[in-house]
Amino acid sequence: MIYFAQVAANQNDLVVREAEKAGALRVKATAAGVQFSGPLEVGYRFTMTTRIASRVLLAVGFEDGIDDADRLYETCLDMPWEQYISPDDTFQVTQTVQACNWLKNSHFAALRLKDAIVDRLKSVNDGRRPDVDVDNPDMTFHLHIRGTRVVVYLDFSGEGLYRRGYRSGEVEAVLKEHLASAVLMRSEWYKGVLDGCPAPLLDPFCGLGTIPIEAALMAADIAPGLTRKTPYAFEKLKDFDGEAYNRVLDELSDRAEAAKGRDIRIFASDIRPVNIERAKAAALKAGVYDYITFQTKDFTKYSQDDVPCSDGCIVTDPPYGVRMDEVDCQKLYSAIGDRLQELFKGWHVSILCADSRLLSNIPMKPQRTNALFNGPLTCQLAHYRVYTDEEKQAMADKARARREERLATPLSEGAQMAYNRLVKNLSELRKDMEAEGVTCYRIYDADMPEYSAAIDMYEGRFINLAEYAPPATIDPEDARRRLEELVLATERATGIDYDDIHVKQRSRQKGSEQYRKLANSDHFYVCHENGVAFLVNLADYLDTGIFLDHRPVRKFIQENAAGKRFLNLFCYTATASLNAVKGGAISTTSVDTSATYLDWAMQNFRINGWSTDIGNFFYRSDAIQFLWDTFDRYDLIFCDPPTFSNSKGRDSFDVQKDHSRLIDAAMMHLEKDGMMIFSCNYRRFAMDDYIMDKYSVQDISEKTIGRDFERDMKIHKCYIIRHKYRISGEKKRVIKVRTADEKEDR
Repeated sequence: MIYFAQVAANQNDLVVREAEKAGALRVKATAAGVQFSGPLEVGYRFTMTTRIASRVLLAVGFEDGIDDADRLYETCLDMPWEQYISPDDTFQVTQTVQACNWLKNSHFAALRLKDAIVDRLKSVNDGRRPDVDVDNPDMTFHLHIRGTRVVVYLDFSGEGLYRRGYRSGEVEAVLKEHLASAVLMRSEWYKGVLDGCPAPLLDPFCGLGTIPIEAALMAADIAPGLTRKTPYAFEKLKDFDGEAYNRVLDELSDRAEAAKGRDIRIFASDIRPVNIERAKAAALKAGVYDYITFQTKDFTKYSQDDVPCSDGCIVTDPPYGVRMDEVDCQKLYSAIGDRLQELFKGWHVSILCADSRLLSNIPMKPQRTNALFNGPLTCQLAHYRVYTDEEKQAMADKARARREERLATPLSEGAQMAYNRLVKNLSELRKDMEAEGVTCYRIYDADMPEYSAAIDMYEGRFINLAEYAPPATIDPEDARRRLEELVLATERATGIDYDDIHVKQRSRQKGSEQYRKLANSDHFYVCHENGVAFLVNLADYLDTGIFLDHRPVRKFIQENAAGKRFLNLFCYTATASLNAVKGGAISTTSVDTSATYLDWAMQNFRINGWSTDIGNFFYRSDAIQFLWDTFDRYDLIFCDPPTFSNSKGRDSFDVQKDHSRLIDAAMMHLEKDGMMIFSCNYRRFAMDDYIMDKYSVQDISEKTIGRDFERDMKIHKCYIIRHKYRISGEKKRVIKVRTADEKEDR
């Protein structure tokens, strides 16, 4: 028999282990699940023991080389459907179709399979046929087509396997049972389960009790098949082997009996009494009530007396934005961090969160993270170790010893040269930056060809070192050595610790690479500029959340925003919009195609205490499309397009080729006495003569390059663009000049 277990993303490795433990052969992980083979007894055992898979399918037929719907029908017609279904049964057909150019409608493929099943059974049953029932069928067949390969599966497990049977019908758990199991299996606590001696477990945000109940079932080795109330689909199959099924049932019962002597201590609390009562009822129904100690308690008010033991594991799913106000969420996660560090020293902690930015309020660095999915929500599972005072001191001593050793080691000749240049740059820049109140600025930009990198300092605490990709002719080992020398020189010149120097490689980015995450730390720092606060992320993206070379442009926007309606196109994290609000803009509109950056932008507004609902608007849209689809007018427009972009779902954009139509579209929204600021980082950019003739254009590039970027005056181009006017007649009336094309466009 060939089986396929459907699995949520990023959990295949857990199901592979479950299949191997069930005795499966030829276990193989695929994009959508895990395929394995074995006799019916293996299928029964896996289906009854898996805690992660959502459904198990049995392959009943497959064929290669199918390239049209008629051939699909003929192939399926030859399959012995009478072995699986009788005329008295009901059935339904579902389908998935991938990379198939011979089908225009996937539902038509399912229809052809349904016809084949019906026609085959009519031919062998004197015209009698089964009926289709999409609500409560006896059998479900699943058609999977990828290219020209067709596989037909029979639903082997039936009702979703996450339904363990201990939930009452009217209660819909926020956290599904199989996701709770995945969270537990990823945690440090599960290592003790595998060894037969689980550590004490606490879930201080237990809700309806899913995590503690699943933990108790794991620790007590109670298979999901022992608590399930609904029969499995395989029990209705014609070839159901009752003896094999009973052998598996006895085996699982024996395992649960043998685990009864384990020391299982699980603690669960929640702020809502109704949640605790429902969790207790579910635990009683699951047969694990005696293993769990429940209490109604607000975790933020925990005292030392509420800590159940000296060490253990916390595995929990605290509330986030879907369930409570965002400001309250931030306060909650900050309080969680305080409680953990004060009361749970020596514990391991795993926290599931759908808004990973909230985790930045916990002042600890995760040892590792996992990405999981709770329905449509992408969640991050962060694992922490709450170090004891002794452990913290030992780590600090080691870090200090390493630092002292580094600083005591003489720099190489090249590193010494880089150090000297950095010291010189800092001595020239620091006074000017302090006088301007600037805390984030560039201190080095490939000043020495052999050390080709841009080095930015943030708040005097962190360094972002972006190495320019070395030519292919440079030996990789030599390039790595030079980079390390530059990092060591930077640490010594700035006094910023080696671990706070974030190193990236900068090269030309294309397509989706422009937005690809480099890491998943989701750790944000608050920085300041021109009287506003903004968030930077130094680890996860090539760009940090702010373009430092545009600092003078943003200051110019702030100085000219009073009483203005401000539009920010290609807004990125909306730092220009922040300056507009600070300067007194009566409204801001920020437009970008990236949901990630718009969320980041709104977070920037919130940390400044500004509304993201009233007066400040955020649109996820292609900038040109936004301009053509809307009719609002603005007094001040800032447009900073990328050099090139070919993001999914919209036309490619080349700033040199396409800036004319972009500017034209933007100027249709600019009031007659308004001002547009156009900027770009394309070094060979030249403003189109058409724009120069049609509008009043002033090149202000040199005036918008700060002291720290004077080493590279081509870092960006910047222009002020206004509508053209001419004087006519003795009354000197101001008449706006419009071309015939523009009139037609309007």
